[in-house]
Amino acid sequence: LKALSRPSSHVKFTLLTRGATIMSSHNSRVQNEFKNILQKRGIDLVLNAEIKDAKSQSSKGLHEGGTLVYEGKDDGVAVTVEYESCIWCTSAKGAFWLKDTKLELDSKGFLYTNDYLQTTMDEDIFAAGDCASMKNYPRSKAGVFAVRAGPPLNVNLRRRLSGQPLIPYEPQESFLGIIGTGDESECIASKGTMCVNGSWLWGLKDWIDRKWMADYTTALADKKRSMADKMAPSIPSVATGGAALTILKESMMRCGGCGSKVGGSILSKVIRKLKKDDSKAIYKRSEVLVGLDSPDDCAIISAPSAGMGLVQTVDFFRTFISDPYVFGMVAANHALSDCHAMGAETVSALAIVVIPYSTPQIMEDILYRVMAGACKVLKDSKCTLVGGHTCEGKELSLGFAVNGLVEEKKALKKGGMRNGDHIILTKPVGTGTLFAANMRCEAAGRDVKAALDVMCQSNRNAGLILSEHGATACTDVTGFGVIGHLHEMASASDVSVTVNLNSIPLLSGAEDCIKKGIFSSLHEDNARLRKSLDISPENIVDSFKFPLLFDPQTAGGLLASIPAEHVEKCLKALKASGYTSATSVGRVGAKARNPIKIIS
Repeated sequence: LKALSRPSSHVKFTLLTRGATIMSSHNSRVQNEFKNILQKRGIDLVLNAEIKDAKSQSSKGLHEGGTLVYEGKDDGVAVTVEYESCIWCTSAKGAFWLKDTKLELDSKGFLYTNDYLQTTMDEDIFAAGDCASMKNYPRSKAGVFAVRAGPPLNVNLRRRLSGQPLIPYEPQESFLGIIGTGDESECIASKGTMCVNGSWLWGLKDWIDRKWMADYTTALADKKRSMADKMAPSIPSVATGGAALTILKESMMRCGGCGSKVGGSILSKVIRKLKKDDSKAIYKRSEVLVGLDSPDDCAIISAPSAGMGLVQTVDFFRTFISDPYVFGMVAANHALSDCHAMGAETVSALAIVVIPYSTPQIMEDILYRVMAGACKVLKDSKCTLVGGHTCEGKELSLGFAVNGLVEEKKALKKGGMRNGDHIILTKPVGTGTLFAANMRCEAAGRDVKAALDVMCQSNRNAGLILSEHGATACTDVTGFGVIGHLHEMASASDVSVTVNLNSIPLLSGAEDCIKKGIFSSLHEDNARLRKSLDISPENIVDSFKFPLLFDPQTAGGLLASIPAEHVEKCLKALKASGYTSATSVGRVGAKARNPIKIIS
């Protein structure tokens, strides 16, 4: 209003509430302070106003203007209030899906819990914070109660898992609330019967709020490292009593060589579980003569028929996420992708697994989950797991040696690009920087989830579609990034390639990570190819998209050259098959001094 040279009276505010007062969770002195502030600022306060009707002048909602009709609780007289914009505030209620849990809820739909933060109908389900209400200690829905419930929740979850008696928790009855008024000269502190109004409280509130936000944003990485340091000595606490002592005694004395193999009983149990689970069951192919159904020293695969070539590839890496099942899916997709890029049908896979040393039960659980995720992907690609090797180590790691079959005359190689072909990329890029940021707690959770969804998407159908539309060359985008793999293709084909930087599909959040200066550890080595690029205009290098050309990918998409006349139909088929980011990113040209040109 000041910028428009309008007086504050130009806008009229009215506050309506069904309650007999405002700030009902605070003492009467606080309530009176805010009534005085509202009056001083010309804001009308209507108490005991039960809203009976709300009409908007627009289909866009209440913020576009309309009328409210309310009745006074005392006289029952209907009053109409016109407005240009309405902010509708309601009391807290439990999420709608909590009803589907069939657990006991309070009158507002929150999960009832006992003194140990267990739900009253299932002692193995714990709840705290904004989804729960303690039956013996009802409290208002304030952030302080949710935060304070965190430590006792953590303690009781661990004690429940280890079979120890739980510790009761009694939340505090009152808390210090520092309430801003929109004016730095007035800020109110409230606790119990206390009420203090002072400008100095604004500075205190601002400091507390900024520190709180920093703890979950800019300072989160340091906090995570500090927590990890504190937790490191107590890692064996997953076991108790004699089991914990055994881990402590043996963790630094584990054997190497064949003595580092995971025990046969664990392997047998995991294989039995995998065979029972239909969704992740080990796929069976007729070419496999000896496999896990009749284990032997080696698997035996029938030799390919005349005209068919045997395709072999291997991939292996350590985990970068905490979920073994998802990691298994990503690792399997990554390993199978080389076959899909060549247009080959995957036949068999040998697994190489490293499991962190722990109790037999925990090692069995980790091995089952990582292989369950992998077997789901292998089954979707009609590939049979025929065996492998499993050993102990410091970190969970997984890889596969994969065999496939391809018609020798139809095999797609890196060489084969033709002048005039379009270059198609089937998946967005950015996994390297995103997971480097995730390690520092600087990647948004929704972006990490979206990236994992893309990484769990198989390249099998993409490879088939590219082959059907006359692909002349193909490879998968992995550790060397888009430029590294394009450089291999251009060199093998004796051609040049022009890439439009703006057409490269990016994962959500990847560009933001680059802006923060976060790069994968392999990025620097990949970026050495920059000197071989023809860049026009030169200021392209200043774009935050440019470094993503060198970003190493895990379970990335396929990069293929397609004749110009087939591009439109090929892209349409890819998108229909779920590769929604598939796009043409450049063209193939005659051989040039610089094999790759970058334009925008």
